[in-house]
Amino acid sequence: MFCDHFSRSLTSTLAGLALMAGAIATPAQACTTGLVLAIDVSNSIDSGEYRIQAEGLADALLDPEIREALVAGEVALTVIQWSGVGRQEITIPWRRMKTEADVLAISEQARQMRRAFIMSDTAVGDIVRFSLRQFAAVPDCARHVIDISGDGTDNAGTDPTGARYDAEAQGVQINALAIEGLGVSISNFFRRRVITRDGFVMTARGHSTYAETLRRKIKREVSQVMF
Repeated sequence: MFCDHFSRSLTSTLAGLALMAGAIATPAQACTTGLVLAIDVSNSIDSGEYRIQAEGLADALLDPEIREALVAGEVALTVIQWSGVGRQEITIPWRRMKTEADVLAISEQARQMRRAFIMSDTAVGDIVRFSLRQFAAVPDCARHVIDISGDGTDNAGTDPTGARYDAEAQGVQINALAIEGLGVSISNFFRRRVITRDGFVMTARGHSTYAETLRRKIKREVSQVMF
């Protein structure tokens, strides 16, 4: 009787130790990055250019390297459309990229998303502050990043420089994709007044190069590799 009891106790103990060892060997996956993708839909963006942005985002998420990085880092992703004062809409709520199916689903959502606003100003400071508030939903992510795309400078709302200081105080990185025509005025605006000290600007020469520039930008953000 004693031997049977001892044998059962030993088996139970060994099983518990095996489970503990397994837990140590394979820790729970953690979110490396909470990424806000903020898309400009202000008055300067026509319907064709909006479709280029939506399709470009959908295609960028299908890039094999980006898909792999999103899942490996269990990146949390949300898409916000923005324009003037009080005009920010969460088009795609936070979703964690735990599997490739999650990435495919959010890519399709981006491809199908309707335009949130038309005929509106460009309030860059407002979208920064709105984006900052969204990170309360993903506090466990090791990094918080705002990715803003736009083809114009600020002409409404709060000062983007003050919003940038708030982001830096909260440890949030702001990057930007400037959609330029001629010159570099929009890139310089983002560089001087919007991005954080640890952020960067990438420039697309017109909407025709938007998709490729966005692909390189997201790849850099989720892999933390310089491209």
